[in-house]
Amino acid sequence: MINMEDNILIVDDEALISLGLQMMLNQMGYKNCFTARTVDESVLKADKYRPKLILMDYRLKNGTTGIEATNIIRQTHHCPVIFITGSNETETRNKIYEARPSGLLIKPILPKDLRQAIDDLVFV
Repeated sequence: MINMEDNILIVDDEALISLGLQMMLNQMGYKNCFTARTVDESVLKADKYRPKLILMDYRLKNGTTGIEATNIIRQTHHCPVIFITGSNETETRNKIYEARPSGLLIKPILPKDLRQAIDDLVFV
């Protein structure tokens, strides 16, 4: 279970998307939300903040993906990753599911859908 004091990392190359997600989480009561825009920045912030949850965009700039970032982060840090994407194409969804996400949200993300995805997380 994620507590209101736990760190959450939002990875999205679009600043407005990150800000919107951060605001939604803050309104839900989560106080420690950090953002990253690139694979490298996400790895550094995951090492620094040790998030209890990561919201990871699938497509990042420069042809990189959130799957790349997730694979690197999972080498040293294990936490649930909910992927977010603007694409509802089967091929994209299949690639995301291969990365074993804890959830998947399709943009635009509504607060109730984000809340439900967090509530659905199962911690081992």
